[in-house]
Amino acid sequence: MENEVIEMVDIVDEHDVVISTVSRHEMRQNRLRHRAVFIAVMDGAGRLLVHRRSPHKDVWPGWCDIAVGGVVSAGESYLAAAIRELNEEVGIQDVSVEPLDGGICQTYEDDQVALMGRCFIVQAQSPLTFNDGEVAEAWWVHRDGLDELIRREKVLPDSLALLLPLLDF
Repeated sequence: MENEVIEMVDIVDEHDVVISTVSRHEMRQNRLRHRAVFIAVMDGAGRLLVHRRSPHKDVWPGWCDIAVGGVVSAGESYLAAAIRELNEEVGIQDVSVEPLDGGICQTYEDDQVALMGRCFIVQAQSPLTFNDGEVAEAWWVHRDGLDELIRREKVLPDSLALLLPLLDF
């Protein structure tokens, strides 16, 4: 029998102070407030990367997302999580990951998730690779294309609430 790695997640209070550490499964099952990162990936033409999530994701499967990112692992910094997620989801390495939020955590809660989020931005310098199975498809959009996408598709509400207001493109 193969040993499965259990992903551990820090649970935080409304001030982003760690109050416990639980498995990702327990965090999702009980909708516990955790840390997450949202990264806008831009190209040299000023377009934003948008992707459709895998149908196997534990939250909002098959929905579109304007952010690369995800859950911050237990003991991991927001910046380290952003760097890890960029590499895992789209193959971006060795780029400058810049904060978009002035270092301030933002709160997001709905009936699916409760989180404290940090937002970052990167410029894609090389072709993207989608090796971890979390991205079903991806494409680049200008602002008008993003507005149209939001009108016609289901787009992750946490990314729209936290990241979109910080983007200027």
